[in-house]
Amino acid sequence: MRTALGVLLLGCLSGQVSAAPVSVQNIRIWAAPDSTRVVFDLSGPATHEVTVAEDPARVVMDIQDAAVGGAPAQPEDHDLFIRHVNAVPFDLGARFVLELKQPAVAKSFQLGPNQHYGHRLVLDLTDAAVDTAPQPQPQEEVAATDQRRDVVIAVDAGHGGDDPGARGPRGTWEKQITLQMARSLAVRINAERGMQAILTREGDYFLPLRKRMELARRHRADLFISIHADAFRDRRVQGSSVYVLSERGASSEHARWLAEQENASDLVGGVSLDTEDNVLASVLLDLSQTASLEASIDVAERVLQSLRKIGRLHNRRVESAGFAVLKSPDIPSILVEAAYISNPDEEVKLRSPLHQQKVAEAILSGLRGYFTVRAPEGTTLAAIRRHVIGRGDTLSGIAQQYRISMQTLRDANNLHTDQIRIGQVLAIPATDG
Repeated sequence: MRTALGVLLLGCLSGQVSAAPVSVQNIRIWAAPDSTRVVFDLSGPATHEVTVAEDPARVVMDIQDAAVGGAPAQPEDHDLFIRHVNAVPFDLGARFVLELKQPAVAKSFQLGPNQHYGHRLVLDLTDAAVDTAPQPQPQEEVAATDQRRDVVIAVDAGHGGDDPGARGPRGTWEKQITLQMARSLAVRINAERGMQAILTREGDYFLPLRKRMELARRHRADLFISIHADAFRDRRVQGSSVYVLSERGASSEHARWLAEQENASDLVGGVSLDTEDNVLASVLLDLSQTASLEASIDVAERVLQSLRKIGRLHNRRVESAGFAVLKSPDIPSILVEAAYISNPDEEVKLRSPLHQQKVAEAILSGLRGYFTVRAPEGTTLAAIRRHVIGRGDTLSGIAQQYRISMQTLRDANNLHTDQIRIGQVLAIPATDG
């Protein structure tokens, strides 16, 4: 029945295809946890009108003087908003009726061509109840004095959905690699005692830079890590890098160029930092909150040194530039470039699950060292004792001193041998087991 209807529809519209100045070449649907984005790929700019209707809930998209190039794409089952998309005959152009699972607020806008796409008409659907309800103010948690919490780490997979990021010579999209690495890191963080990971992006959908920051703050994150695998004009460029925010200029021309590419993500996906309310513009770090930046540099240096052990570094020191995604005034934030996807050899490594695991483990190693000395008050990690290795110390002697087993001491510090070095800081668990 659906096939026959599709043939009838194309037959009805076939007279328009050659005459219409604009054609709808493709429809892409990106379902996020709290919104859905529908992208109409057009052959050129077009006039459109959006109508929201009830009983049953639906959204009608009319594109003037346009023709339908084929059957419309359909949503995946997990889409919260769209049940089905129908293309129906329309005398003035192309009409699409989106049958909804629940009432929604619909907002639309057009985008011009960029390096990945041509002309696009974008329709965003969000929850009508959430959109109209006053936003609840976060409540301070009142914890018992003997109750301790995990440190929370926001793991941000760069790009997503309509913003694919960079593309490797073999066609690998950055957004795929960053999500795989973010998931791998989150699994390892959640396996650590006293640590909890939250993913800003859990699937292939567009997430504005500001929203990534908001999610971290909503979860009261103690640290924000954005993972990328960028490209450069010269395919010979390779190696890992770690960046922190700078409002006073980039530490190098390469860092400045990279920040410009990453900050353009919102423009690719359809959000302009210039036209948003001025939260991002006004949240330029007042480094009377220098503690946040100092902490960012500390964790960045530790992560960089850990990455050194698994491969080449692009730069031996932490770099800085004006990355919009790092502009959270109260959360230490770093951006990790795992490798350059534009380098053919590094693209192969980035696609390897084994290498992705090595990157995740290296980042986690840096986090362990950071939270050993900077665990926030009131957390489980802050309650763990620390021992700075001095001359003559041995692992067995330290275990005996604190009345714990050597295996417990090894596990708490991710030690694979009994070798220790002067100045090394060991976490001493409060109990044996």
